[in-house]
Amino acid sequence: MNIIIIGSGIAGITFAERVRQLSADAKITLLTKESTDYYSRPMLSLGFSDNNIEQSIILKSFSEMLTNNICVISGVEVTAINRSEQCVSVKGIEEIETLKYDKLILAMGSAAFIPPPFLPYKDNFFVLNSLADLKILRRFRQCFLKKNSRPDWAVIGGGLIGCEVASDLVSTGDKVSLFHVMDRLMERQLEPEDSATLFTVMQSSGIDIRLNQVISGFVKQQGKVVVKTETKQSEYDGIIVSCGFKPRIELAVDAGLETGRGIKTDQTLQTNDEHIYALGDVAELPNGKLYAFIKPIRHQAIWLATQLCNQEKQAWIPPDFNPSAKINNFDAAYPYLF
Repeated sequence: MNIIIIGSGIAGITFAERVRQLSADAKITLLTKESTDYYSRPMLSLGFSDNNIEQSIILKSFSEMLTNNICVISGVEVTAINRSEQCVSVKGIEEIETLKYDKLILAMGSAAFIPPPFLPYKDNFFVLNSLADLKILRRFRQCFLKKNSRPDWAVIGGGLIGCEVASDLVSTGDKVSLFHVMDRLMERQLEPEDSATLFTVMQSSGIDIRLNQVISGFVKQQGKVVVKTETKQSEYDGIIVSCGFKPRIELAVDAGLETGRGIKTDQTLQTNDEHIYALGDVAELPNGKLYAFIKPIRHQAIWLATQLCNQEKQAWIPPDFNPSAKINNFDAAYPYLF
């Protein structure tokens, strides 16, 4: 069996390693845009309080996977899927333009979601969705620390990641304002009572929390970035937009696969093409849900590898899981919503 995996996050890596455990003969090729090694994306939101994060975040080197007979080709882009020929087009490999597959696993993960009104101002703010993003932010912050000063940040988005990033930044001594369009924090994950507790905890840590904020734009002036709302303009050293995630479905759309918010699959994680499967952030199950949390993603990857190697066809059943936010001094009294 010749398997091509697109994506080097937890879904793609876990699947590849499980297939290798079950099959010594399978040909496994993993294609990724990442030029760094396999790292823990959930640790990105703790990327300021951990001085050693750029090393501690690495879980495994790509070269280590090669010793396990898993071919990882990094720094490349898959530009198209040719379903009739069962091959993918790639850019970045010398003298190779296409690669054939028997089974194709789409595990591209997600990009940072930037609200459309913010797009004209994208040069005026940061996002935090990859290790490369984190390194850029850390270099920016280091410029202030070298001058014995602290940056003044605005974090846009009071969801899970925005709250984690704001909490981590303020724990280092930086100044942080948190803007959120809704009337309570983490409204998609928390019961109202826990949102109220979170507000109190974060405010007491020194974060300036601004709810019900409609942002009209970002303007650079005199070395600062101004956040413009309907009622006020406030200036900051740096802006981090953290408004959720957007599954990377472009390849699937271009290939004619069925998509919604993610790549639509049946309960076996198979797309409408019998040779193509989706895993992780990009997989939209028949109930319309995307299981974008570590435990169900790992479970999906191990389950699918087992199914394909054993040539069985059963339904994937999500495991019980209870995600929690990495926010200093906060514990939810109720289970997180999903």
